[in-house]
Amino acid sequence: MSTEVRTQRRTVRDLAAAKGGQPLVCLTAYSAPVAALLDRHCDVLLVGDSVGMVVHGLPTTLGVTLEMMILHGQAVMRGSSSALVVVDLPFGSYESGPEAAFLSASRVMKETGCQAVKIESGAYAAPTIEFLVARGVPVMGHVGLRPQAVHADGGFRARGRTRAERARVLAEAEAADRAGCFAIVVEGCAEDLAREVSSLVSCPTIGIGASSACDGQILVIDDMLGMFEQTPRFVRRYADLRGELDRAAAAYAADVRARRFPGEKETYSMKRPQCAPPS
Repeated sequence: MSTEVRTQRRTVRDLAAAKGGQPLVCLTAYSAPVAALLDRHCDVLLVGDSVGMVVHGLPTTLGVTLEMMILHGQAVMRGSSSALVVVDLPFGSYESGPEAAFLSASRVMKETGCQAVKIESGAYAAPTIEFLVARGVPVMGHVGLRPQAVHADGGFRARGRTRAERARVLAEAEAADRAGCFAIVVEGCAEDLAREVSSLVSCPTIGIGASSACDGQILVIDDMLGMFEQTPRFVRRYADLRGELDRAAAAYAADVRARRFPGEKETYSMKRPQCAPPS
């Protein structure tokens, strides 16, 4: 995708049509200013439940609420105008059944204006995806490493390294595709498995730690910008904002303590009275 300005948002049909074509560019976003900067470069902005960890300091995504996702989804929608915006349904908001999932998804879409929701596609998910899609809710799936299943799966580790795990990932991807997902995130999988998933499903796959074999790529924006000392192996840092912020804060603190800030340019002064014109 080029960086030329688009006059309308990407749609789920646009994404579905991208299967096998130019790779889709996707990033997470959680705020209006960041969304505005990313918008012209991205096909998809994902308001991920990763916001709980990278913005709110939670140890996992499990503490994220529907209200948090709606708040950040509203911000991203206000900051963007051309990328497709997808909002994660958080843990506990959809797993109990299709009806509960529809209530959560419809609330997210109505209150944010986003174009789609994403759910982690465990074995339970296909009937829910089908139920949502039939009722007008576009759904992005998510297979492989599933952060919401961190405790059940034994931590944040790559998936599909055993025959049983590979079979499970393939079955979940195929079921999500048949149920009507317009795209599927493939996380933390070996290249051969990601390639097999991508060839198996009819919808585009979006990789994160799943090699270039997928139809697109996504990264957590804070990881990509270098906001954390430790990041997953699959992250490539394109900036060092952590270092820049540290240097800026240190310079500011030094200027304040030395009374160099604020200076004359940053200080207001009383207006001088205007002289009356001569009579």
